[in-house]
Amino acid sequence: MIAKNGEKLDYIASGTIKSGEGELPQRLKVILDGLAEVIATYAPEQVAVEKVFVNVNPQSTLLLGQARGAAIAAAVMRDLPVAEYTALQVKQSVVGNGHAAKEQVQEMVKRLLKLPGLPKPDSADALACAICHAHGGQGLGRLATAGFRVKGGRLV
Repeated sequence: MIAKNGEKLDYIASGTIKSGEGELPQRLKVILDGLAEVIATYAPEQVAVEKVFVNVNPQSTLLLGQARGAAIAAAVMRDLPVAEYTALQVKQSVVGNGHAAKEQVQEMVKRLLKLPGLPKPDSADALACAICHAHGGQGLGRLATAGFRVKGGRLV
């Protein structure tokens, strides 16, 4: 969770929702309920999520997609607009290199949000997605994206 005040980005909160063990429907409910609590606590105006990429293991991709669906559902149930970005777009926006390493993303998130230490990898990814959105994605940065398309992780 970040806030944008003019050109300044402020860190609000970050963390991880652990779905634990058990059957998939219950694990998805943990994600949905956890994000609903975060939304109720912090009252965000917009939500940014990373698009799922197809990786080597189709089962992992499917499970990630279902978890992502629970996250999006938590936002739309509260009538929040949801913006989606590829990992390439996020890394390009935050690091300047769409193929940056996780450590580079962590370091840039730390610097951009003036954090006292490196955020954990999952938190850094989520904060980087929020920063990407704030830097002109689909609303916070007031950059109109209508009429543009994504090519090589960039709006063209």
